[in-house]
Amino acid sequence: MDLKNGSVVTEFILLGFSAQWELQIFFFVTFSLIYGATLFGNILIMVTVTFNSTLHSPMYFLLGHLSFFDMCLSTVTTPKMITDLLTVHKTISLWGCMAQMFFMHLFGGAEMPLLVAMAFDRYVAICKPLHYKSIMSNRLLNGFVIISWIIGFIHTMSQMVLIVNLPFCDNVLDSIFCDLPLVIKLACIETYTLELFVVADSGLLSFLSFILLLISYTVILVTVRRRSSGGLSKALSTLSAHITVVTLYFGPCIFIYAWPFNSFSSNKILCVFYTVMTPLLNPIIYTLRNKKMQGAMRQLWFRNLNCKQKL
Repeated sequence: MDLKNGSVVTEFILLGFSAQWELQIFFFVTFSLIYGATLFGNILIMVTVTFNSTLHSPMYFLLGHLSFFDMCLSTVTTPKMITDLLTVHKTISLWGCMAQMFFMHLFGGAEMPLLVAMAFDRYVAICKPLHYKSIMSNRLLNGFVIISWIIGFIHTMSQMVLIVNLPFCDNVLDSIFCDLPLVIKLACIETYTLELFVVADSGLLSFLSFILLLISYTVILVTVRRRSSGGLSKALSTLSAHITVVTLYFGPCIFIYAWPFNSFSSNKILCVFYTVMTPLLNPIIYTLRNKKMQGAMRQLWFRNLNCKQKL
């Protein structure tokens, strides 16, 4: 494509993992297994929460939606990355790139307020247990989910409307998928103002959500410590899964989006961790540390076995 002579960019070239063929086969097998486990784990959580009456509580309601967002976020980028590992020319169409960025920021932006809602749920459960059922009503839970979708949609649309019509002078992305910082750098115009807007949008959403979560967990731990020194260890055990998920999710986001574009924007390890590893770690963390969830999954498994035997 002769871009220097003014040709219109119709596709982008993804450099992906520039490694030997044997190493790319290893990545293909590894990421395929991780993606399969991600789908299986998150779908299992959603099915278990939906069909087990003992899990019809606010915490598991929100957990089911978190699994949905994680599964969708991984699906936006991982299948394309896996198939590219077996091809020599790794390309994505212009509109395919735009769609990938739109949905990645839609689900990623929606997941952040949902994690804040989960922290609020834990705050009410631990600090105001007598009022838990009245506060965490079905109306409030549905409101949390709707607000998450609205924030995610506004977050992605506010950026995409400014990027979709940009003129591009280059089409080579040193990445495994399309993302705003790298695509903006390929534009023919001065993009400093646009970069600042993305930082103010994506970076601020990530950073503020992370700060709100840290404040909520700190308030919970301080409140528990004042009431009972023995309750602190129990609260830490309950919150450890949430704190781990928050750290793993927001860490890469803050590095990539929270300041003007730099080398972190093209860090493939951070990109893989954000879009491939974290959606798998969430169901592992919540299931391995949650005996009630494990018991519900076993009940669902035995129920299916009994149904098959009757048939």
